[in-house]
Amino acid sequence: MMSMTGHALDARAVMDFVACGCSSNALLDRYSVRNYSKANPKGSCRGYGARLNRIRCGVSSMTTAETPIPKKADNALLNGAPEGLPQVLNLKKESRKPVSLTNLFEIVADDLLTLNQNLQSIVGAENPVLMSAAEQIFGAGGKRMRPALVFLVSRATAELVGLKELTKEHRRLAEIIEMIHTASLIHDDVLDESDMRRGKETVHQMFGTRVAVLAGDFMFAQSSWYLANLENIQVIKLISQVIKDFASGEIKQASSLFDCDVELEEYLLKSYYKTASLIAASTKGAAIFSGVDNYVMEKMYDYGKNLGLSFQVVDDILDFTQSAEQLGKPAGTDLAKGNLTAPVIFALKKEPKLRDIIESEFSEIGSLDEAIALVKACGGIEQAQELAKEKAHLAIQNLECLPKTAFRLALEDMVMFNLQRID
Repeated sequence: MMSMTGHALDARAVMDFVACGCSSNALLDRYSVRNYSKANPKGSCRGYGARLNRIRCGVSSMTTAETPIPKKADNALLNGAPEGLPQVLNLKKESRKPVSLTNLFEIVADDLLTLNQNLQSIVGAENPVLMSAAEQIFGAGGKRMRPALVFLVSRATAELVGLKELTKEHRRLAEIIEMIHTASLIHDDVLDESDMRRGKETVHQMFGTRVAVLAGDFMFAQSSWYLANLENIQVIKLISQVIKDFASGEIKQASSLFDCDVELEEYLLKSYYKTASLIAASTKGAAIFSGVDNYVMEKMYDYGKNLGLSFQVVDDILDFTQSAEQLGKPAGTDLAKGNLTAPVIFALKKEPKLRDIIESEFSEIGSLDEAIALVKACGGIEQAQELAKEKAHLAIQNLECLPKTAFRLALEDMVMFNLQRID
């Protein structure tokens, strides 16, 4: 696990547009894989194991956790993809039918059922207030995307080494990841003063800010205890860094409110801290417990990083394009609070008037609505959509070293599901 400080952190957080260089198509032949999965319901391909364990994607040089990206790559996102990068994903062209989370997670449904049964018990039943807080957030209809990714990557990478079943470490990792995510949501709701989460009252709304903060702290502490008991120093370092990243992300966001000079790289770094770090740690941790080599571990990390960044950009787009009913909060909430996201950053490059409105902190009646209209009129939404697609393409490229099983297909469909939200 690399140190996440200094230049190595920038190398991890800034999206690199290094093409994988594989001759094979990044997206699978859906027909053949689905037929394969019908013949092999569990997606097994144990015959692939020995042959595929050493497959490489033809990359002549790879950026690893310990190798910083050259400084000139820092501006790759602003300048566009370098020559040779395949066209970004066209959702309507690449996906034959809409992807639903129900279908996507069906292949790990049993794993998720076990996780749901364990979550509340491992939080700790000795404190009724904390248990009630846990029940409120765990029972609020969460998608369980992060533990599902743990299970999907675990089973996909297990195929490479001939592992027939998940280990208890795989399962405990999924539980730890969901606990950390839940703790971060509780704290986020306090910081954002949010009254609703997934259609239900937030923990701090029901029990007060003090209990909510303590509940989040307790879940972080409890997850850390279970993490230590995994007794894998590589995973302990990996996941511990995520908790630090959460705090770094919140500090970065708080220190740049209403700052119209914020650069896209800064936004991406904050998004990495707040969203992508946990997803990347989830996918790499799963690969570590499967026992694959470092190359595959890093590819799984990069898949999670790119997927996480794509998810964050899509969420930020939806803050402008969905209704208050769909969002569960007023549209443009982030902008109203001074949190400038990708659509705004792109629009600021084209519309000077937008800067004046934002720097006034929406002091005039109707100025927020005017700012939202300017973001849309200046093409900020469309540029952010392209950014989300570029990251999605990179995420799918990182999967090319996995055997073509139903688990890899589901990991690809996770990417497509995210893009469907802005189609």
